Amino acid sequence: MTSSPSASPLQHHNHNHLLNHNSSPSKSKLNSSVMNGQDSQNGQEERQNPKRMKYSDSSENLSHESPMETELNQKIENQIITANNHVNNQNQSSNGNSANMSSSNNTSSTHRSVEQDDHPEIDEALYSRQLYVLGHEAMRRMQASNILISGMGGLGVEIAKNVVLGGVKSVTIHDTQNVNYEDLSTQFFLHENDIGKNRAQATQSLLAELNTYVPVNVLEANPLTVENLKSFQVVVLTSSSTDEQLEFGKFCHENDIKFIVAETRGIFGQIFCDFGQKFEVVDVDGEQPLSAMISCITNDSQGIVTTLDEQRHGFEDGMYVTFSEVKGMAEVNEKEFQIKVYGPYTFGIGDTTSFSKYIRGGYVHQVKKPKPMNFKPIHEAIKAPETLISDFTKMEDSNTIHVAFHTTYLFLKKHSRLPRPWCQQDSDEFISLARELNDAEYKFELNDYVLRLFSSTLRGQISPMHAVIGGTAAQEIMKACSGKFTPIYQYFYFDCREILPEKPFESLNTSECLIEDNNEELRRYKAQIAVLGQKFQRKLGKSNYFIVGAGALGCEYLKNFAMMGMCTKAENGKLIVTDMDTIEKSNLNRQFLFRPHDVRQSKSTVASAAAQKMNPNINIEAQTNRVGPDTEHVYNDEFFERLDGVCNALDNIDARIYVDRRCVYYHKPLIESGTLGTKGNVQVVKPFLTESYSSTQDPPEKSIPICTLKNFPNAIEHTLQWARDTFEGVFTNPAAAALEYIRNPSSYIDRIMKLQGSQPLEELSHVYNAIVQDRPRNFEDCVKWARFHWQESYHNSIEQLLFNFPRDQLTSSGLPFWSGPKRCPHSLNFNTDNQTHAEYVFTAANLKAEMYGIAQVRNRNQVMEIAKKISVPEFKPKQGIKIHVNDSEAQNSMNSGSMDRDKLDDMIDRLKAVSDLSQIKMNPIEFEKDDDTNLHMDFIVACSNLRAENYDITPADRHKSKLIAGRIIPAIATTTSLIVGLDCIELYKLIQGHDKIELFKSSFVNLALPFFGLSEPVAPKKSKYYENEFSLWDRFEVKGEMTLKEFIDYFKEKHSLEITMLSQGVVMLYSFFMDKKKLAERLNMSMSQVVETVSKKPIPDHVNALVLELCCNDTEGEDLEVPYVKYILPKRK
Repeated sequence: MTSSPSASPLQHHNHNHLLNHNSSPSKSKLNSSVMNGQDSQNGQEERQNPKRMKYSDSSENLSHESPMETELNQKIENQIITANNHVNNQNQSSNGNSANMSSSNNTSSTHRSVEQDDHPEIDEALYSRQLYVLGHEAMRRMQASNILISGMGGLGVEIAKNVVLGGVKSVTIHDTQNVNYEDLSTQFFLHENDIGKNRAQATQSLLAELNTYVPVNVLEANPLTVENLKSFQVVVLTSSSTDEQLEFGKFCHENDIKFIVAETRGIFGQIFCDFGQKFEVVDVDGEQPLSAMISCITNDSQGIVTTLDEQRHGFEDGMYVTFSEVKGMAEVNEKEFQIKVYGPYTFGIGDTTSFSKYIRGGYVHQVKKPKPMNFKPIHEAIKAPETLISDFTKMEDSNTIHVAFHTTYLFLKKHSRLPRPWCQQDSDEFISLARELNDAEYKFELNDYVLRLFSSTLRGQISPMHAVIGGTAAQEIMKACSGKFTPIYQYFYFDCREILPEKPFESLNTSECLIEDNNEELRRYKAQIAVLGQKFQRKLGKSNYFIVGAGALGCEYLKNFAMMGMCTKAENGKLIVTDMDTIEKSNLNRQFLFRPHDVRQSKSTVASAAAQKMNPNINIEAQTNRVGPDTEHVYNDEFFERLDGVCNALDNIDARIYVDRRCVYYHKPLIESGTLGTKGNVQVVKPFLTESYSSTQDPPEKSIPICTLKNFPNAIEHTLQWARDTFEGVFTNPAAAALEYIRNPSSYIDRIMKLQGSQPLEELSHVYNAIVQDRPRNFEDCVKWARFHWQESYHNSIEQLLFNFPRDQLTSSGLPFWSGPKRCPHSLNFNTDNQTHAEYVFTAANLKAEMYGIAQVRNRNQVMEIAKKISVPEFKPKQGIKIHVNDSEAQNSMNSGSMDRDKLDDMIDRLKAVSDLSQIKMNPIEFEKDDDTNLHMDFIVACSNLRAENYDITPADRHKSKLIAGRIIPAIATTTSLIVGLDCIELYKLIQGHDKIELFKSSFVNLALPFFGLSEPVAPKKSKYYENEFSLWDRFEVKGEMTLKEFIDYFKEKHSLEITMLSQGVVMLYSFFMDKKKLAERLNMSMSQVVETVSKKPIPDHVNALVLELCCNDTEGEDLEVPYVKYILPKRK
């Protein structure tokens, strides 16, 4: 869903949201130092920085089998098998269960022994995006972990869904309750025909479909006992009393079983974690270890290390580092030091007075250390809770919420029921019980207003809250299994009270928020109505929304929309979701609405059908359109004007900016979010209240200099980018250029001859090589080409480089040329017995054959036999070859360098002489990283690692190479679930009609740390002309038709503005310096005639208004910044 933007000649800051299409900011805002757990140089980021928790010292590893597992395996297995047989019988007798979104996989549903292989092979095609978040070792630990989740309501199924997708050894679910109508508001795997069935048994088959590698088992529907817990590495309670939490928590702590409590009550949620007395976090934040190049190390008591000033080193006090390749002060190499930071480019390693003198070079690398944590058992932690703050504006309420959760069970025990929704009498008693409990156990300062909100909503449940708490709790399970990332210590509380009406106790009451089971229209939303009321439920149903994207975020949106009762048929609401992509295997790990048999089908179509099965009342239309300028006839004025809002679920910046601009133009709310591994952000955009997505732009990502790639790489990222460039330079671009030439030789020649400097020769050489010089006739020619290409890339070019710049070369200042970021290379000699050498020739030859439609040979031995027979001439470096040392030299040479016209003409003549031009088969090969059979990644890995060997850079394995060369965005289901939960909480507020900015939240989350930063959105920037204040949301609206002269006069007379320049899109319609004859012609034309005349194309039929940009002077001739103009065209026949 990309856009094809064009820039206007008039770009003012106040309406860059409409004009500046070419910027590509990293709008996910996920790489800030706050999100990475580092100290910030920026004041705003520091305000978001969470308080650091202090942990007690402890040691030892985290993940091993329970000591009692062996003796109890058989007993637990018998319980599970009995329950599973009951489930299978129920499923068969219920005629397949209409709740199924796709056919159940019986194999995945059956019980598997917990004593299976603890180190199974990881399916990298399925888990590829998650592997880049967790790593192989963490995944292996997860695959050795058995998880018990008790409680299969909306929260329990959300946790189970994410954990099954994550790929643990097994998940066992348990529930004593039967399905009722209240479950249908949040439990997305339950339907009306499940009413009366056990919740766990009704859920099991659909959970099992999510991941065939993870067996999903069911415990008998009896109350849990400690005997049930002994075979599990992690136990999770989602629907338990305080007494049960204390009993099971004590047992788990004593038996080294990780214990988690997760619970939601209305608009409040909590998580508690106890991972034992000796839990080791093997990686506290999941970030790649930092490294930097060294420019100096002092010989003194502080041992000051200075890094090259290309970028900040990023180290913090107390970190550990090692050194490599340091010349002179060799004592520091491979030795570990704890550092003290003195500045962004300096740090100290301690006394170096006894070390040799530093000469040059070297690298410093962060050493990540495991972190021991000592968790308190719940019976101790409950008395003095240590809490992770989710919203610093509410941090004083954490103790009140802590007491409220435990008061719930006192009320339930006393009355055998929960407080009635929005019942003052029940709330008064709840507050009284809370104060009694607090006086007896805690002595906290309580907030009665929070207690009253808690009591009024606790009987209800809302799907977005389950997504927030469920996504977070699932990540804690993964931490417990793997030791990857820092766990919550030990309580986490979250609330979303802002979703309520501004005066909730005046707007809501018990009769408004209670629904009887015989109310067929609203009963499936019973739990949500208990929180928000019937009137609001109808507002949700009447909504018209547009979801752009049906991938990971889109699937979660559709789940929540279905559960919330958004856009229903009964209320004449409508949801439109569009995505032009099809489903791939790697999507199945986090896009939970898809199944293996859906691969290669349309994402939007399959996801919409799945949401329809979750809630048949949702009125949803799936589309497969790209959203961009080319579909504005589809997503036109009529389309946008009937919308209530838009939710972006996109994966690229250009499309996000485009949709944002459209929402600004049509004054529609937008919810924007993104994820990157364990990091995520949410931005709510409300017309006239907040800034837009495009209002702020992150700095562009730093690109690798061309000369670094070509001649002076110093990191594996450089060699991988060089490999990608090589792939496209030999298998993609030449074939595409050759096909263009073949289709119309004269047109192609005319086009390239207009290029500057030496570029025509360079462009034509690609075509010449593809059609004449390097064109193979058979597979043997392909092997020969590959062998010669290897020689040129890894031997000849390096020998030429060293000829131009010998190893002992000095710069004009007398310093070694090969120092700092310039690593001195060495050439390679081809050897068919070297696996990497052979792999390069094998893959390159086969890709060359594919490019020319020649039959491939996938037998490596056969290819090597051909390669052995190829004679390669000895290379001798040439005099007069210019090698550019920096990019400015290279750019100047490209633009102003002289072109060998004779050589160019000779190439053109040779191309014209090709007699079988029309018979040439050519296939530009587009790089595809996820197909392991196409040899693309095999070539990239070999190509990059050979280059790394040239420059003594540590090579990268296939996994890391795929991440970097494939530009993969790491992703995990837990973060996606959490972020869309936060999105939908903001959606509630939009539909409530809130107009106070402090009621909305921008969210920045990093589950690895863990860190939650919820803050007030940024208001739009205000500008003024005369005394008129305006923001990006304001504009002039002018009804046509007018002539250009009338338009200019209108602004002068009505607004006292003298128009000096006027443009529409990229077209200049009027300027004060315009030729007088041309001006005279235009002044009497209608505005639409001017636009059509100047642009030389008609205004499309679907366009009802023109966006015009103004440059104006005030009455004294001074420039003014003014809004844009919406020029409304008269209705056309």
